[in-house]
Amino acid sequence: MKKEYWFDRWKREEISFHQSTVNPYLRKYWHRLALARNSTVFVPLCGKSRDMLWLRKQGHDVLGVELSSLAAQAFFIESGHIPQCTTSHTFKRLEADNIHILCGDFFDLCSDDLAKITAVYDRAALIALPPEIREQYVHHLLNILPPEVQILLITLDYPDSEMAGPPFAVTIDEVMTHYQSHFEITLLTSQDVLTQNPRFRERGLSRLQENVLLLKPYRVMEADK
Repeated sequence: MKKEYWFDRWKREEISFHQSTVNPYLRKYWHRLALARNSTVFVPLCGKSRDMLWLRKQGHDVLGVELSSLAAQAFFIESGHIPQCTTSHTFKRLEADNIHILCGDFFDLCSDDLAKITAVYDRAALIALPPEIREQYVHHLLNILPPEVQILLITLDYPDSEMAGPPFAVTIDEVMTHYQSHFEITLLTSQDVLTQNPRFRERGLSRLQENVLLLKPYRVMEADK
């Protein structure tokens, strides 16, 4: 999947993946991370998600990365902020009210960019990527994250043969394969959501499952004990 695909989706405003309200799983389960209010949360492939505003209201600084500058600009316009803009050789950075969005390629991020991160909120990154790129995504993320970062991960699962993504189906077993060597993984909830998503029924799905998982580094789990 080429970058132009996402540039075109935002340019044509074909953004059915965008949620106009705050994700209910974020509201319900974020407390399980037990973060300090001044913690910094990383939101990969953030788009113009309103979830970033909710995280900010919890007292967190927010760092997003987004390929499309149109999406980043739309986020600040729709939230009523006029962002400051700076440019490096890698990213254009938009920021206002301690929400920072790096416009550019996720794979250009380095450990210095994420040095202050204490948690990752991934609702739309893993499921946006086809299988071969998902593996690269996880490998790169694990290489650049600080060692004690927690992840709240939301995935979709459906019969692969019934629909071509995105969003792509990501099974719990795949999450375990990618992450279990680094994290203790807890399935917080698994919900059948097909009836609430008629557009997916129209695309031919017979099943649609949303899974919410909490990933805690093993050293954090030991400290909690």
